[in-house]
Amino acid sequence: MASPFSIPPQSRRIDPTASFKPDGSHNDNDRAEIGPTPLAFAEWERLGLQPPHLPTMRAYRLQRICDQLSARNLGGILLFDPLNIRYATDSTNMQLWTAHNPARACFVAASGYLVLWDFHGCDHLSAHLPLINERRHGASFFYFETGNRTEEYATRFAIQVDELLRMHAGNNRRLGVDRIEVAGLRALEALGVDVCDGQAVTEHARMIKGPDEILAIRCAVASCEAAICEMRQALCDGATENDVWAALHAGNIRRGGEWIETRILSSGPRTNPWFQECGPRIIRDGELVSFDTDLIGVYGMCVDMSRSWICGDLEPTAEQKRLYRIAHEHIITNTEMVKPGVRFAELSRNGHRLPESCRAQRYSMMFHGVGLCDEYPTIRYPEDLEAFGYDGELQAGMVLSVEAYVGEVGGKDGIKLENQLLVTETGYELLTHYPFEESFLQD
Repeated sequence: MASPFSIPPQSRRIDPTASFKPDGSHNDNDRAEIGPTPLAFAEWERLGLQPPHLPTMRAYRLQRICDQLSARNLGGILLFDPLNIRYATDSTNMQLWTAHNPARACFVAASGYLVLWDFHGCDHLSAHLPLINERRHGASFFYFETGNRTEEYATRFAIQVDELLRMHAGNNRRLGVDRIEVAGLRALEALGVDVCDGQAVTEHARMIKGPDEILAIRCAVASCEAAICEMRQALCDGATENDVWAALHAGNIRRGGEWIETRILSSGPRTNPWFQECGPRIIRDGELVSFDTDLIGVYGMCVDMSRSWICGDLEPTAEQKRLYRIAHEHIITNTEMVKPGVRFAELSRNGHRLPESCRAQRYSMMFHGVGLCDEYPTIRYPEDLEAFGYDGELQAGMVLSVEAYVGEVGGKDGIKLENQLLVTETGYELLTHYPFEESFLQD
């Protein structure tokens, strides 16, 4: 049955005369689609990296969602989180703005029928994506947009979702939802929709990366590490923390990366305690600089790695070396435990133990998943296992970050180290290759 929102078949035809980039996207200098720049492609070619084939990657992701819906007996899922919408559709539109202004939504039926509600006047931003069956508008029902008419607009939207569920899921009234405004939840339930948890659906779908996603992550890591080299060049006596962090931002954007989720870089005594964000502090030779990229790079892939440096061509202090070596041993030892079949609780209980003097300021987790952002799972330290931990099992295709923060309460310095790795069929593959600091590891 045709819908007034359906995309005409001719809009999906591929021009046989069109040229394509190495990732399968159109080589059109005036296209609306975002993506890697010539600089990124040239750097990847020099490194021997193969870009992903985007049409294949998109089909894989949609099938992962459908498989999760079928396994959980859900008729469909409604998505508002912009990263889940990205995963389902590979469409982007003001990702940070829509993270706090939920003006976009996506419905995916277990059959694979896909509807995108985009911000008004933005249909052209996803015109290159043939997996989207319908494009609509009107998913906004938050106070800034709809004021005292919020319930009215929520009801209008819920009626559309209800109709889609009836059309594409038959008698199955179970709808996964990742997150939704209160008015929308009430409107769906008033129509008899059985609203179910959708976060588990998307987190488990996103957990196992397909071959093209792994290629995309390798490319994103390479571009991030090139930007880290530019950060290192910006680090000098008299530079501010913001000067150094700005180099990472600029390098990411120049290569087609998208944004950075935090701004965690600190220097000198601001490295302890952790989680201090970069600011106007002037860095001096001999001071420690520690950072965590938290970077959303090319293809929307997260690169989450951490390093600690010394400013200037100076020898680290004995205390800085001691802390660095603890952090280095921590992530190297914990990495060696990674292989399919290992339980999360095993990693927590059998991992490297920080010295007691460093446990009070331990990082919030030992490992976490990585994909379009920090993702499921979170694997806790043994001290936090009972209060916050949950169990599960490593599987081939998962991508993890392994972390360490080492700093003592009241201490001057804090070291942050983190690598990103892929769980393989037999163990792991290290994805991040930016070197550790030999000056900290040598006697």
